[in-house]
Amino acid sequence: MFKRIKYIFLTMLFVSSLVSAGNNNEKKTPAENQSDNFRKLENKAFKEGEKLTFDVKYGFVTAGIATMQIPKIKRISGRNAYHVTFEVNSVPSFDWIYKVRDRYETYLDVEGLFPWRFEQHIREGGYSRDFSAFFDQRKGKAKTSEGEHDIPIYVNDIVSALYLARTFDYSQMNLNDKVHLRNFYKDKVYDLDVRYLGRETIDVTAGKFDCIIVEPLVLEGGLFKSEGNIIVWLTNDDLKIPVKVKTKVVVGSIDAELTAYEGLAGKLTSKR
Repeated sequence: MFKRIKYIFLTMLFVSSLVSAGNNNEKKTPAENQSDNFRKLENKAFKEGEKLTFDVKYGFVTAGIATMQIPKIKRISGRNAYHVTFEVNSVPSFDWIYKVRDRYETYLDVEGLFPWRFEQHIREGGYSRDFSAFFDQRKGKAKTSEGEHDIPIYVNDIVSALYLARTFDYSQMNLNDKVHLRNFYKDKVYDLDVRYLGRETIDVTAGKFDCIIVEPLVLEGGLFKSEGNIIVWLTNDDLKIPVKVKTKVVVGSIDAELTAYEGLAGKLTSKR
């Protein structure tokens, strides 16, 4: 059972497979020879300085702490990009069962909200993995530490997609509506559907929030294959902060819940 708990550390990246709704099924050519005529998307959801903190729990036991933050804006490939970091660490009292020290980074284009670079540094029990990818959005190539791969324009990594998904408008979706999405993971572009499950008001350590609920549905491969289903609650406002992530296991469920936030881009109007 304790090995399954590491799964929640990945579920915090659930929407990591969410790709721009405006790019679903697009067959666009790369932006090469277009004089950097990249898209420009409105973003009211996040800004430099935002930091979100979560407790990862199995029942009443806190197994780990996760943080998502945007400490700064950096220049990459001639563009301004949010330097986004996502870290998950098991708590000291849990280390003897399953020690986790994971870190993900992405460089998210400020104007177009697509990634330029992604890094993954995994330390879970006795397993370790270091992976990096440069997304050449001009030439349609992902140049990774393990090879080079073709990508569609504006393809996302597993962190940048979560931030992009926070800018979506879910207000016109009906119950059980699905959005067909795509995401680059390891060495391939994967498909993923996301189902809208409605709205709910929930209580977590950080407060009481009106939320929208979504469920990623794996079609093949990718991050969540052969695992339990995942349900995610996002604040029902412009910020769309992930408040809670629940994944079912053989006995019970594992939850990640928001405990603190700072540096928000606006007011949390969904908070009761």
